[in-house]
Amino acid sequence: MKTSARRFFWKSKVHNRYLIIKGFLSCVLYFRALCYLHLKQWEKASADCRKAMELDRKSVKAHYYLGRSLLCLQQFDEAVRTLTRAFEMAKNQKMLYGDEITGALRQARREKFRVEEEKRIKQEIELQKYLCKLINDDKERKLKQLKIEADEPPTKEEFDEIENAAQTRLVETNRLFTLVDERRQKREVPDYLCGKISFDLLRDPVVTPSGVTYDRRDILEHLQRVGHFDPVTRAPLTADQLIPNLSMKEVIDHFLEQNEWAVDY
Repeated sequence: MKTSARRFFWKSKVHNRYLIIKGFLSCVLYFRALCYLHLKQWEKASADCRKAMELDRKSVKAHYYLGRSLLCLQQFDEAVRTLTRAFEMAKNQKMLYGDEITGALRQARREKFRVEEEKRIKQEIELQKYLCKLINDDKERKLKQLKIEADEPPTKEEFDEIENAAQTRLVETNRLFTLVDERRQKREVPDYLCGKISFDLLRDPVVTPSGVTYDRRDILEHLQRVGHFDPVTRAPLTADQLIPNLSMKEVIDHFLEQNEWAVDY
């Protein structure tokens, strides 16, 4: 019995030491990653963060620093996923990071959105060029066919008819693309219209005594799940202190009227 107890005690002691060493190594790695971030060595920073995450999958800092390094490496999709994970972990662990994680996540989402917009714009421009080329190719084919199949030399009116028909199609095609030209312009939701918790466009903005605006649903969830304090300023906060931000709501409604695409942002 004593031998079994000693063996159990020894294993428990070794396991505890292993956990301590494991946690220490994780800290060393993500602090070195932070140094690499300051040195702008993004690849090394991300590598250290991944190693730290293997040792401690619940490390908020490792996820946060990895998200920042991925952002600098322009790997925006993974940066958004990693920073979202860091934010959720910090919230579940009731850790306070102010606007550090949320700010990085907003930037990552904005850059991801920008890349998607640039891709969309490029595709629309290529489509317009392709359609115009088809119209011109069709015109040339008809002109050539007219010369070959005509029993007599084609008249100027016949040539003009083909030219005019093609020109009309080109004008109409370009007109249609001009109608969506505003959509080709860079679309972006300003940071001040986005919630500081969910990062989505504010729907029901409320302001705290500290002067910070949140979406009502997000801040109420924070108060219930995390604690009664302002996520940014960390000042004490309760639900009855939230005041509707009517001026911000008016700005948001006006923005949505001018930018219908943002409804699904």
